[in-house]
Amino acid sequence: MEIGSKLKNARNEKGITQERAAELLGVSRQTISNWENNKSYPDIIRVIKMSDLYSVSLDHLLKEDNTMNQTYQEFLAESTNAVRAKKNLGKIVILSAYFVTWILAMLLFWNITGSVAKELDIILRWILLPALLFVITAIVAKNDYFGKGKWFCIVGAAITFLTVPYTQFFFIQETETAAFAFKFPNVSYMAAGILISLCGLGAGVLWNKMLAKKANSKTPFCKK
Repeated sequence: MEIGSKLKNARNEKGITQERAAELLGVSRQTISNWENNKSYPDIIRVIKMSDLYSVSLDHLLKEDNTMNQTYQEFLAESTNAVRAKKNLGKIVILSAYFVTWILAMLLFWNITGSVAKELDIILRWILLPALLFVITAIVAKNDYFGKGKWFCIVGAAITFLTVPYTQFFFIQETETAAFAFKFPNVSYMAAGILISLCGLGAGVLWNKMLAKKANSKTPFCKK
């Protein structure tokens, strides 16, 4: 028996309409209909939720004669590969955005031959790079990229912020001469990077917990 037929039978035996099932699972009624008619397949998370909702075992839904339905097994494999590829692409994009901005900052502040506008210094050093660091670390923690390794983002932030030197041209009125300040390693900026990455990771962890809590509260399952 196909998984769609099993889902339909389990729902009917529980006395739940497609509309109610859709509401509890956070999908449309048409999606429930498509699942039950084998026009499309639910992901494994939704199957687990339906197992609880319909008070049937996962073995009953997924297996027939001790083997999982071959078509659904192929679907799960393909969807898992697609999710993994999407997740890897997300990692590449967000990390590339940060490191490109960091490289630009390095090129600018290590190769200064003239005065740098104060506005540019504020925008690049104190707005763009910190904002990117906060957003990226929050996304990393929210999506649990790298698992426990996500906390090494703090080390990466410390290193990248440390290597962006403090450079400034300023005018000394008493002598009417221009002076150039260059400070490396930039320990104070490194401290800012550590603080920002900690805040970003903390915000991402809280974000993840809030989403999980919200998802759980929207799906009141029946106890077996």
